[in-house]
Amino acid sequence: MKRLRKFLNLTHSDRHLLISTFILLTLVRLGLWLLPFKRLWQILSAISQVRVKPQPVDRTDLDKIVKAVDLSSRYMPGGVKCLARAFTTQVLMKRYGYSPELRIGVAKKEGGELEAHAWVESQGKVVIGYLRDLSSFTPLPPVEGAERL
Repeated sequence: MKRLRKFLNLTHSDRHLLISTFILLTLVRLGLWLLPFKRLWQILSAISQVRVKPQPVDRTDLDKIVKAVDLSSRYMPGGVKCLARAFTTQVLMKRYGYSPELRIGVAKKEGGELEAHAWVESQGKVVIGYLRDLSSFTPLPPVEGAERL
């Protein structure tokens, strides 16, 4: 009941952002399971078009996007991997007029296994996907067409 009350006390725009984030995150997760990467990338590029009139970067709005992704991730059954969170954040940031940079990196674990991680940067700072050992990940070259997403 307390969560419902908190949700209902949000402003209309914050409720809309939270609901649309949850839906987008769900669709991204499904897309990662069901679609070839290139097709998912094309779909995300198409829905990443700016929906809100671009404004100067406002840290509060960016914080709201990240909080909406974090909150939606917490309530997503089965948990959410970093790539789904990064894709969702990038799409929302683009729709609100930001210029995010999706990063996918790999690192070699102690046993020699490769580990991958995805994160999003904006203006040189990690927006979502920060890890203490993030510097141990070697970023892969940008995905072809990444500037459109």
